[in-house]
Amino acid sequence: MTIGERLTQLRNKKNLTQDQMSDALNVKRARYNAWENNISKPDIDMIRKLAAYHKVTTDYLLLGEVNSDNVIPEWATSKDKRDFKKMLEEDSEIMFDGVPITEDDKEKIIRVMEAMFWDAKKKNKRKSIDK
Repeated sequence: MTIGERLTQLRNKKNLTQDQMSDALNVKRARYNAWENNISKPDIDMIRKLAAYHKVTTDYLLLGEVNSDNVIPEWATSKDKRDFKKMLEEDSEIMFDGVPITEDDKEKIIRVMEAMFWDAKKKNKRKSIDK
């Protein structure tokens, strides 16, 4: 799958048009269309912006690698997904050194927490299989 195909797939998952995507990214529709049709490729800053917007890693956009911080593993059960959602929905303010963190920093922390959560779940599933 190409980067353009991944961009199209991610946009379609959100039920957005190319116009809506180009508005969200502050680029002309023709430019966004060229990315989806593999006529041109976004620069690295835009790759980062696209990854953040779609909550995937830059590796996923560029290479199609699914070991993304924000991609739910195939082995995750419905209960695993509910557990994770419940953990994220706990509504307490996150502080660092007594100062509330920014929304950007909160998103970064959530991505790290997701990666740790799925890694722990995977290890626990292996343990129960090995017994």
